[in-house]
Amino acid sequence: MDSLITAAARALAAGDPLGALDRIALREDAPALALRGIAMAQLGDLVRARELVRRAARAFGPKESLARARCLVAEAEIALASRDLGWPTKALEAARVVLEAQGDRTNAAHARYLQIRRLLLVGQLDDTQGLLADLDPAPLPPALRAAHELVVAGIAIRRLQTDKARAALTRAANAAHEAGITALTAEVENAALVLDTPVALLIARGAERPILLDEVEALLGSTVLVVDACRSIVRGVGMSVSLATRPVLFSLVRVLAEAWPGDVSREVLIARAFRLKLADESLRARLRVEIGRLRVALKPLAGVSATKRGFVLVPLVSSEAVLLAPPVEEKYASVFACLADGESWSSSALALALGANQRTVQRTLDKLSAAGKVQSFGHGRARRWMTPPVPGFATTLLLPAPLPGD
Repeated sequence: MDSLITAAARALAAGDPLGALDRIALREDAPALALRGIAMAQLGDLVRARELVRRAARAFGPKESLARARCLVAEAEIALASRDLGWPTKALEAARVVLEAQGDRTNAAHARYLQIRRLLLVGQLDDTQGLLADLDPAPLPPALRAAHELVVAGIAIRRLQTDKARAALTRAANAAHEAGITALTAEVENAALVLDTPVALLIARGAERPILLDEVEALLGSTVLVVDACRSIVRGVGMSVSLATRPVLFSLVRVLAEAWPGDVSREVLIARAFRLKLADESLRARLRVEIGRLRVALKPLAGVSATKRGFVLVPLVSSEAVLLAPPVEEKYASVFACLADGESWSSSALALALGANQRTVQRTLDKLSAAGKVQSFGHGRARRWMTPPVPGFATTLLLPAPLPGD
């Protein structure tokens, strides 16, 4: 390898893409194409970066399996950065096996971390933790140690283990500082902001206030009856009842929890649960049927008692009931939760992350775009969607991953 290629590679490893391009910008040989692609990725031009990396992979001969494998890993990282979660994972695993077999343990570990980060994005926490347990970050370079700790923190945040998340982020910050890569340090700092930003609204006895992730963790670990509107679950003393597939019942219990310890009139319950303003006898009868179903669903956590004007929620395992509401009331909150990371997502990646139909997600994005709440760029398969995070709020509780006890 010539001196210019070596110098460019060192510049990229230090997070200096412009310094790398100064040395190889006009070269068309395979190593230069690969390094130019990585440089363009670091500069944010992911489309151009993918094109260059693919050209480099084709330019390397069939006997240069190590170099081709490295190009595949680079392409996979570009796909992950552009939120192309449908990129073929089997190709990445094949590249990792080649790297491992030929002694390139650092890039093999990097390939594994890309697999792990993809699983984390789509909410497969058990699989993520299983792969992570097989990796020892101690002998790895500082940048990969920081990536390891970011994944550990990501899992802990999604599982509401705030102390573990803070410890991992501290280790990530130290590793990023040791690596001396500005972009990596910024990524760690942005991840740490989640722990100091309100993630939900707590409504208790008519009062409303934003709460942090560690407060949510303490709340769910207490004996309080929690109606969790972020996940459509009712929780209390280690038990939980999911009403995610029964929206009418959850609408009823949500309204009752919001008014607790007071009752709610039948007219308000009909309007909120059935979305109808007029309450006739048929709707009152339907309300009685749904309240009966709600009583059965909530046992043994809570009951629902009739009053003169309506119904009241009665906690059976605790003396307090609260409502945990999303920070911003949006019909498409889960879509915003994914887009809030500031990256650009394809509709297919959002569908994978949310476990939804791609066409349904596309219609949702079109509606949000027409309302000016998201924006897109590119066309066809290259089209990407993004939006800035909700000001002043994190959206951790809306991410597509189950919490403990779900």
